[in-house]
Amino acid sequence: MDEIYEFIRKCGTYYLATVEDGQPRVRPFGTVNVFEGKLYIQTGKSKDVSKQIQKNPHVEICCFDGSRWCRVAGELVRDDRIEPKEAMLEQYPNLKSMYSASDDNTEVLFFRNAVATIYSFTEAPRTVTF
Repeated sequence: MDEIYEFIRKCGTYYLATVEDGQPRVRPFGTVNVFEGKLYIQTGKSKDVSKQIQKNPHVEICCFDGSRWCRVAGELVRDDRIEPKEAMLEQYPNLKSMYSASDDNTEVLFFRNAVATIYSFTEAPRTVTF
């Protein structure tokens, strides 16, 4: 999983796909962190994406480094503890102007039952589960 984390961090931006009323929804994200051996992302509970995840936690992210791309599919699980929120905000201090580990809006979610695959045009795909 660490390799997947490093790949996503290197890309900087990844795209998160959710489903709303049978319609796919995709948007750019930039937050990713490893906490207690789990891959986390961050958003705000007031956003539509949060509501979509709570209704249907099956998501997929995709990012591209210029020659390879990674897709991570799995379930996102909300973690309301303050510690993973603090860890995320320490990783992304620019978010502290909008979010706080103790507010009612900051949401961190970790991947469960995840399958990550790294692809390229020249090599066979490689899959990691976590």
